[in-house]
Amino acid sequence: MKKTIIAAATAALIAGSAASFAANTGATPAAGGPGPQGAEQSERWRPSPADQAALTDARIAALKTGLKLTPDQDKLWPNVETTLRDVAKDRQARMAAWRTERQSGQKPDPIARMRLRADAMTQRATDLKKIADAAEPLYKTLDDGQKHRLEILLRQDMPGGPGGPGGPGGHHGGPRGERGPQRG
Repeated sequence: MKKTIIAAATAALIAGSAASFAANTGATPAAGGPGPQGAEQSERWRPSPADQAALTDARIAALKTGLKLTPDQDKLWPNVETTLRDVAKDRQARMAAWRTERQSGQKPDPIARMRLRADAMTQRATDLKKIADAAEPLYKTLDDGQKHRLEILLRQDMPGGPGGPGGPGGHHGGPRGERGPQRG
């Protein structure tokens, strides 16, 4: 059960990591020159919807290829893939709405920010449950080698690696440099 929960939680990271990976690997413009798509040096590159879709496709394809599914397991894959794509698409829509709201210039008060964060956490929890429900039947059929490869593939997809920001054991919201419990 614990392995299933861990696998489902880490699979969720794949769904949401396409945008964060692209944002974290944004191109740095040459000194004084424009960046991608004519952006000035002070602006940060943001992936387009096409970029996000391409990165999501690549991550999902890498996951499936790395697992080396058997023909019987391959029959269970479409449900996992569809769920990962749906969750990624929903996350991209939420992030676009958040950026639009933020660009309006109105800064929410501390209570409103807490409510917004709580709503975001609730949505992430819902997404994790969707992925866990979709991935569980497939995960139950994986052999030990496939489970090991799954952990490696998902670990590479986490920003900062395992225990880093956004990864299991990472700590959000505390003083800078403070980290949560480390995996042993």
